[in-house]
Amino acid sequence: MWSTEHYRRLVRASGWYDLIVTAAFATPWSFMALHSQLQGLSLAMGLSGTLPAFEPMHMLMANLMGSIVCVWSVLRIRDPQAVFGRYDAIGRLLFATWMAYALSQGASVIIALFLFFEIAWGIAQLLPVRDARSFAGPVAQA
Repeated sequence: MWSTEHYRRLVRASGWYDLIVTAAFATPWSFMALHSQLQGLSLAMGLSGTLPAFEPMHMLMANLMGSIVCVWSVLRIRDPQAVFGRYDAIGRLLFATWMAYALSQGASVIIALFLFFEIAWGIAQLLPVRDARSFAGPVAQA
């Protein structure tokens, strides 16, 4: 069980984690560099699964995801409300579901590392918080 203050710190920390991990997805140039690094890592470690070349539509989807996750991250860093942590936990479980699906379809096992962290952050943000009033936003508290 989290105290309200510790939960706010958790929400902020998850925002920082997402910003650091996802920033490279936000632009085509940074994503191409990241993709190259991940491909090299996969080959060097002899990991199974594929990390295919990205076509323009793939790049667009990666960049859209990276952009929105970065914005969502900054929001949680600047204003780590408990309700944002709950929404983030649901988003992480959705991301984890699609990562598991991709792995089942032959995607690179590098995704398993990201999957582990999505599940860990998701579970941590779903744990109870002592002060239930921490979920009331500014409108509900007024």
